Amino acid sequence: MTTNAPCAVILAAGKSTRMKSRLPKALHPIAGRPMLGHVLSTVEALGGARPVLVVGPGMDDVSGYARGLVPGLTIAVQEKQLGTGDAVRAAAPHIGEKQDVVLLVFGDTPLVRRETLADMARRCEEGSDIVVLGFEAADPTGYGRLVLDGNEVVRIVEHKDATDEERKNRLCFGGPMAVRTAHLPGLLAMLTNDNAQGEFYMTDMVAHGRAAGLACGAVFCPEADIQGVNSRADLAAAEASMQQRLRAAAMAGGVTLLDPATTYLSFDTMFGQDVTVGQNVVFGPGCSIADGVTIKAFSHLEGARIDEGAEIGPFARIRPGSEIGRKARIGNFVETKKAKIEDGAKVNHLSYIGDARVGAGANIGAGTITCNYDGYNKFFTDIGAGAFVGSNSSLVAPVRIGDGAYLGSGSVVTKDVAANALAVARAKQVEKPGWAAAFHAKHKDKKKVSGE
Repeated sequence: MTTNAPCAVILAAGKSTRMKSRLPKALHPIAGRPMLGHVLSTVEALGGARPVLVVGPGMDDVSGYARGLVPGLTIAVQEKQLGTGDAVRAAAPHIGEKQDVVLLVFGDTPLVRRETLADMARRCEEGSDIVVLGFEAADPTGYGRLVLDGNEVVRIVEHKDATDEERKNRLCFGGPMAVRTAHLPGLLAMLTNDNAQGEFYMTDMVAHGRAAGLACGAVFCPEADIQGVNSRADLAAAEASMQQRLRAAAMAGGVTLLDPATTYLSFDTMFGQDVTVGQNVVFGPGCSIADGVTIKAFSHLEGARIDEGAEIGPFARIRPGSEIGRKARIGNFVETKKAKIEDGAKVNHLSYIGDARVGAGANIGAGTITCNYDGYNKFFTDIGAGAFVGSNSSLVAPVRIGDGAYLGSGSVVTKDVAANALAVARAKQVEKPGWAAAFHAKHKDKKKVSGE
């Protein structure tokens, strides 16, 4: 790592043209987080690196998102889409002289690792004036090629400008570069748009630097770490790579994934040890899973905390604001939302518990619904410890069920129930002897008359 943290210029002016999307490219999500969020997090992990974000005109949504993560973030606007070199020029006035190294990274490379960027900055500080990130491509089509002379990079040739022989080269440019701050203004001034695209390429700084006698080196990384996103297919590929990385980290940390390929994690999913996750489970952002939790197949969790030893699913939906206590059980086809299910409570099947508390040890019968919304406002249901709610009950909030209370099955509860009381709220059953036989006979006679 550098002794003087670098300045990091993040290029994020892409308009999602090839993705055919109104959403700016950098805001398309990977593992529940916009790609730009991953890059900003990686830069922040360098420790003290001052970021400058380059956006296009009118990209207030990108700027707003970034400043939500990094308050006071410096924003530079690239007025015209004239290439990566032009984007760096837009950032240049905002680069402080105190940083010895400038890192140039892209907002659509969410898998680049902190260690890789740190190595580039270190190499630049310790000897090379320019350091580029390279990789060996399985299919180099479309990538700029690294032309080497020993360990030195001679130049980077864009695919469209490469000769047939140069296109056979599988050593490719990954995007990020590290440049000594003192050399950057002069290198930017040398850039021209004399190329097939009519754009200013930041990659041309390598050839200009070599001509000026600067040392140009390279750091290499696996291709999966630097894959960019220019299409929906690229987005899917990056998601797959990120999921593979997150799954590997989870299993290394003590989580059993019964079918890793069908477990989908979020960038911030937190696991304790000895967690078991079944097949086809999805974790949205904001999930914290404690030790010894079992999450069964086909469950979906988001914005939830699951405490030690709890059991979830199968086919459970745990929505934001849910807190599931120690050794609590949430069963099949149960949905919770903004609900606190306390230690040892059970909601085993076919229920909706929203805007509610279920006390410790309480039992919620099948088909129970907390009626929390009147079309305009949400209301709270409080179910006490040890309470028993019979199957197919509707609790019309706001309502409180006291500790140890018992609700008869099929009840529609609109008033508070005292602790340890029995409440039955349903119509009285009426029976008419012989009615069914007469009813059937009547309809059989009608069929005979009509000839059916």
